[in-house]
Amino acid sequence: MPYFYPSGEEVKPGDKVLLHGEPGEVEVVADPALHPDDWLVREHGGGIMIVEPKVFGRLFLPKPQSCEDLIFVSRQQANTK
Repeated sequence: MPYFYPSGEEVKPGDKVLLHGEPGEVEVVADPALHPDDWLVREHGGGIMIVEPKVFGRLFLPKPQSCEDLIFVSRQQANTK
C-alpha cells in the first residue's frame, strides 16, 4: 500500500517536503505490503518518517495523506544513464 501526500503524489524516500512550514525530508516509507517485518510496520501498521531538524527532529506519520501541513516540494530524479 503506497502512501500519498494530501496533494496526491506518491511519497518516496528522499522527497523534500514542508512540514508545518519547516523544510524536511522523507527518511523512511514503512509500507506493510513491502516490509511486513519492519519495526514501524509491526508497531504502528506502517507510515512515513520525516526528518525536520529545526523543530521536530523526526516525526512519524501513519496517515500522511491526512496531514494538511505536509507539502510535497521536490524529488530528485533518478539517473537514467
